[in-house]
Amino acid sequence: MNKRLSLLSAAGIAFALVAATPPKKPAHLPKANPRKYIDPQNMDTSVKPGDNFYQYANGNWLKQNAIPASKTSWGSFNELREKSLDAMKTLLEDATKTTTRGRLYQMVGDFYTSGMDSLTIEKRGFDPLKPDLARVDKVNNKTDFLNELAYQRTQGNSMLFGFFVAQDRKNVSKYLPQFSQGGTSLPDRDYYLKNDARSQKIRDAYLDNVAKMFALVGEEPTRASQNADIIMRLETALAKAQMPRVELRDPYKTYNKLTVAQFSQQTPGVNWADQLTKYGVSGQDTVLVQNPKFYQSLDSLLTATPVEDLRTYMRWQLVRGAAPYLSDAFVRQNFAFSRVLTGQKEQTPRWQRVSGLIDGSLGDLLGQLYVQKYFKPEAKQRMLTLVDNLEASYKEHIRGLDWMSEETKKKALTKLTAFKRKIGYPDKWKNYDGVTITRDDFYGNVKSASKWSYKYMINRLGKPVDRTEWGMTPPTVNAYYSPVNNEIAFPAAILQFPFFDFGADDAVNYGGIGAVIGHEMTHGFDDSGRQYDADGTLRDWWTPTDAQNFKKRADQVKEQFFGFKVLDSLKVNGQLTLGENLADLGGLSIAYDAFKKTAQGRANPKKSLIDGFTPDQRFFLSWAQIWRINVLPETQAQLILTDPHAPGIYRCNGPLSNITAWYNAFDVKPGDKMYKKPEDRIKVW
Repeated sequence: MNKRLSLLSAAGIAFALVAATPPKKPAHLPKANPRKYIDPQNMDTSVKPGDNFYQYANGNWLKQNAIPASKTSWGSFNELREKSLDAMKTLLEDATKTTTRGRLYQMVGDFYTSGMDSLTIEKRGFDPLKPDLARVDKVNNKTDFLNELAYQRTQGNSMLFGFFVAQDRKNVSKYLPQFSQGGTSLPDRDYYLKNDARSQKIRDAYLDNVAKMFALVGEEPTRASQNADIIMRLETALAKAQMPRVELRDPYKTYNKLTVAQFSQQTPGVNWADQLTKYGVSGQDTVLVQNPKFYQSLDSLLTATPVEDLRTYMRWQLVRGAAPYLSDAFVRQNFAFSRVLTGQKEQTPRWQRVSGLIDGSLGDLLGQLYVQKYFKPEAKQRMLTLVDNLEASYKEHIRGLDWMSEETKKKALTKLTAFKRKIGYPDKWKNYDGVTITRDDFYGNVKSASKWSYKYMINRLGKPVDRTEWGMTPPTVNAYYSPVNNEIAFPAAILQFPFFDFGADDAVNYGGIGAVIGHEMTHGFDDSGRQYDADGTLRDWWTPTDAQNFKKRADQVKEQFFGFKVLDSLKVNGQLTLGENLADLGGLSIAYDAFKKTAQGRANPKKSLIDGFTPDQRFFLSWAQIWRINVLPETQAQLILTDPHAPGIYRCNGPLSNITAWYNAFDVKPGDKMYKKPEDRIKVW
């Protein structure tokens, strides 16, 4: 639960990556003049703004921008992600051509070369995986299995459950070993447990995928099919033991501090002191356990499962993890199953897969090159000014709340003022000492980076918390709030149009990046983030009455989003998406009031038209265009289950229906489909 709360989900980022287009620029890209920050050609003015503002603002753009075959979605984030990938490709190709500019260029250049060397990768087949499979073959009992599980974890191969080192939510100056639920391969526990036609289709495809993957490593068909049944049985048992995603959002429910001895008592078949030693952890007598019941079920499962089946499970997890980096047969089979999950029609080009992998593995090296070439230092200063303006607006909102006591307001203002700001890139970079990268060993490079990442994490123990560390790389098109650090971060790649542009008027920038800043700030005060205090500690700082008043308003937002549907029948999960929906509503409200303090915001609307739109209209149109996106039905169905963010149309329209200034800007009247009576409009922050 010390996870970072991002503007775009991890799932959404992954989809943007696997869905990138080939080097040739697709014909569907909009041809609008880049200086037309609000382009009427993208709009569908046949739709009344008050009926469906998202469609009014983006309708023609949505019609003209079909999803490319190699994508699962196409929208504003995808456009910027495409631009970021192109930039990374340029940097990586340049790095491959130089041998005289030091370790940084050697590391990223050789990694890229190895990933693009499909001939060598093809020739090796699954040879790179054979040593690990041979180790698993020697597992003869449960003790062997647990020891091999520990070894594989130190190599970066996580399986059966999650283990990591992060800040203690109730003592944020200290790192602590932490255990989370896990062990499943499908995107959510519901895929194993629901009996609707779509879930059954995916389970059937998963069984087929597992069997075919086992066949690729030499299993004969009957045995491969039996292995698939074993995997499904074990992973279904793990899924039943897992908490649903909604429950995982509760920072108290998932905070279970145990001594190592207590943890071992709850799982008689596992000696966690012994396991931690094998994980490379020493001197730690306390751990955090996200879901103790999961581990109790896991202990029973390990006792009841024959060692042959445990070996099969471990072999599967190794094959599954390695498949993207092996020969074409593995990559194609991996993608064949992905097609069932997401609907994506064509495989992502290799150069984009490799570029994204390097960004994820050696992000601070590639990030340095990205910042040197593509980031304008003045953007950082402009962002700091915007953050100051948003903070000032937020303070006014807090002081003016009619549902919060002065006692709680004072503490809320203290927390807001304590926000740390991270703009563009880190003040210090990781150097990845110990990572070995060669030009002819792609899988070896992936493994070396994974081993380093695990060791880097473990080495945090016993050291002061590093609050300078970033949770995203500079080329990432996203932003985040970290509750345990009480910080907001905006990587370099998001500081571009349609979010931000030096040439744009304030209405466009405040409706774009201003609302994003407000969004991340509001995460500090959403249903989960509000439970952390100014220094990031999980500690209640609310009076009971104020907490109840907040919950009443948050419940209104929850119910509003439960009322939205996609694909005719799938409902948005108002509880799962509550934090993001609160952040969107708060962020837009705060950004609008900050905008109204600018010269453009204060100007006479009739004398300040640009392309026929008033400043207020441009502000809300800017907000709408950052959420425009087309999504494949299969992907949308998956996101409804797994994504804490609502679909783009509702991220746009949901908050607007609660903001009176939007009604005034577009003359929204009773009878319009989005109209809500003034007394029904929800205001939280």
